[in-house]
Amino acid sequence: MRGNHLVREARRRAGLTQAELAARAGTTQSSIARLERGATTPTLKRISELVRACGFDLTIGMATTDDDHDWSLLQQNLQLTPTRRIEKAKNVLRFMMELREAGRAAGAARR
Repeated sequence: MRGNHLVREARRRAGLTQAELAARAGTTQSSIARLERGATTPTLKRISELVRACGFDLTIGMATTDDDHDWSLLQQNLQLTPTRRIEKAKNVLRFMMELREAGRAAGAARR
């Protein structure tokens, strides 16, 4: 995930506007907008500061890639019918939307 996406997602989960995040971070709304748009490339330190201003901690980790696992998942999906693949994609999308809504509700409850 790119830094601009991390900042935007943290801001949205916290239920903040760009102007509110800017005020917390001591910057301008336009600089937050440029960052979220990907027009600037913030340092990892700056991304971490902005995420923290949203009330979250940014944790970074490394994971090994597992090409064999990825290939087996691809093979499994190719054995599904196109209709079943679409159903699975819809289920993933539904789950992600529910997860986003739960994050927003949790942010609203903290305020």
